[in-house]
Amino acid sequence: MSESEIRAPPPQKMVHTLSLNSNGSSETDSNEIREDEEITIDQADAWGFGGKASSQVPQNTVKMPVDRDSETYNMNHRRRGYALIFNHKNFDPRLGLKTRNGTDADRDNLRITLRQLDFDVKVYNDVPFKEIERVLEELANDDHSDADCVLVAVLSHGEMGILYACDQPYKPDRLWSHFNAEKCPSLAGKPKLFFVQACQGDQLDMGVKMVHNTETDAKSMSYKIPSHADFLIAYSTIPGFYSWRNTTAGSWFCQALCHVLQRHGNTHDLLSNMTRVARKVAFDFQSNTPGDYVMHEKKQIPCITSMLTRDIIFQRKL
Repeated sequence: MSESEIRAPPPQKMVHTLSLNSNGSSETDSNEIREDEEITIDQADAWGFGGKASSQVPQNTVKMPVDRDSETYNMNHRRRGYALIFNHKNFDPRLGLKTRNGTDADRDNLRITLRQLDFDVKVYNDVPFKEIERVLEELANDDHSDADCVLVAVLSHGEMGILYACDQPYKPDRLWSHFNAEKCPSLAGKPKLFFVQACQGDQLDMGVKMVHNTETDAKSMSYKIPSHADFLIAYSTIPGFYSWRNTTAGSWFCQALCHVLQRHGNTHDLLSNMTRVARKVAFDFQSNTPGDYVMHEKKQIPCITSMLTRDIIFQRKL
């Protein structure tokens, strides 16, 4: 397979928010391209929490950040926490990966949105894998005692079970393996949030036309937590499928994510908002490439994997 990219019109002012038409639907045009490339790499575990169980019994004891039976995470620490954005537009020519036009719109849109939610945002453009590892290890070794959570967003090419740095592929679990409760105790019991905008395969979602059916018209003082609790991993698409990106407005997923979080991030819990994001991607976007029948009128649905144990609401910091 190879990516059939339709170039964007001449450069114009960057749009950082989701554009809606008169009936509330977002507009797409022939600038939609797939987040895929032709590669040959063994498929790996797409979720990455596998591995051999440790025979040692962890002895770590950390301070509870919230009462055991609380319905919501404690989001009243002094800081919201760090949000890292790894934005990949250009790649080593030896990888044979095309330039990801439109990703800078995603980067800027996410930076604005996450700052509005009180995150301390750091952006890394076209960094090699060793730099990604260094940054994540440094973040995991920080003291997060005064922070609510941590967030990492990756914008790149991908395939089933792999993502790309600018110089090499890597397994997605390398992003979050540093942050389990044993390795990063100051984030134990706190949300660890990961957002991945990338392809997960070469399959296309044809979609199914829906029609209205007129016939039916229808407690304790201390407790132990799992080391891998309190993670949320949101992929732009489901395993095995393409992810779409507009070469001017950015990816469907990031457009929808920023649109929802800017409007409901401070008032609704994150999982409810991710359902809104999935609905917006599913219903408001469709590829428009009439010159290429194979790629025309295709759909997409995000995939959210949650190990959260409470609701997350990004109340505004005073």
